[in-house]
Amino acid sequence: MEQKLYYWLHRAYMLGLKIAAKVLPISKPTLFLGKEALKQLCHSVSIMDINKVLIVTDSGLVKLGLVKKLTFEFERVGVHCEIYDGVEPDPTYHHVEDGLSLYRKHRCQAVVALGGGSSIDCAKVVAACATNHKPVRRLVGLLKVWKSPAPIFVVPTTAGTGSEVTVAAVVSDPTSHQKTPLMDPKLVPIAAALEPSLMLALPAHITAQTGMDALTHAIEAYLSGNATPETDRYALAAFSLIDENLEKAVKFGQNVTARQNMALASYYAGLAFTKASLGYVHAIAHTLGAKYGTPHGLANAVVLPHVLEFSKSEAKERMAKLADTLGLTDRHVSDSIKAQAFIDYIKQLQKKLDLPSHFDHILQEHIAELAKQSLQEARWNYPVPKYMQQEECERLILAVSVNK
Repeated sequence: MEQKLYYWLHRAYMLGLKIAAKVLPISKPTLFLGKEALKQLCHSVSIMDINKVLIVTDSGLVKLGLVKKLTFEFERVGVHCEIYDGVEPDPTYHHVEDGLSLYRKHRCQAVVALGGGSSIDCAKVVAACATNHKPVRRLVGLLKVWKSPAPIFVVPTTAGTGSEVTVAAVVSDPTSHQKTPLMDPKLVPIAAALEPSLMLALPAHITAQTGMDALTHAIEAYLSGNATPETDRYALAAFSLIDENLEKAVKFGQNVTARQNMALASYYAGLAFTKASLGYVHAIAHTLGAKYGTPHGLANAVVLPHVLEFSKSEAKERMAKLADTLGLTDRHVSDSIKAQAFIDYIKQLQKKLDLPSHFDHILQEHIAELAKQSLQEARWNYPVPKYMQQEECERLILAVSVNK
């Protein structure tokens, strides 16, 4: 009886979120794409009467010379830069506080993220704290960013997170080690520069992992109960671009066209899940990341086929359409056969990208708690096609942890 009540409460709440997604105004960032994207973004900042920015990035990009390249373009148009390069994977409240301290000390007027999802999320939260004058904990949750953040600009150096277009930012509580999301339309950046040359040095394994993150965004948005014709268009565009370009970007990292198309795929997938939301793959991936430090894209890649198998009975029609998009089967076969062909395609892609099919670091004594935390995240956030019980989630995580 209790499980049925949870199910119907979940469905009612998700319907409310679907209506809210249609009603709430969610802006799209101005997009600069191609080899002049960085220059164009810096110029756009300069004509907004912004004289000083805080660049939020990591030390690795300083060593690669990408921070120097960005500061050169800003200084060229008269915008001074202060640099916070302390971002680490899965940033915590401490990283936000350190960045915020620099922002205030130097009286910056805008925040520019240079990097992957961690830098972008950290930058968003710094910008929100700068104007709301509240600690991070009080901004966590839905629609808690009451005042508009400081202007946010984004220069992604990976293609996968979609953070450059989303309403969300995720930072970890250093005490509980749990990931805590801020979700507010005000967190959408003003502009993003997708310049493929900035991604050419990305290692193959990171390219593969972030690409699978983008693919998971597109798939979960397409299978979502909150999907709309608009989000379907973005999800399918991302899906097709990833199919055509991810393997090329991994195996031929200097392929500028593949890099640019993957950046665009990440952007489209971000637009799709911003309104349609995500699902159990991301819930479990977030939990594994918080518990073991499992890289987010890698966790998505490993968990994705398992969740698709679980959801197949309720989502086979939508999976069949994805299979048709790639021409995986004869169009006259049943949806069940097409759905299985789609799942097999995901598994084959894993192998082509040299990604593992399981994890050996998940401890069996942690599985019940991992499942509980994953379901807690999903229950009030994700309009999944098939509702998962505690025991089912435990079995799925166990399957992820066993090399079959």
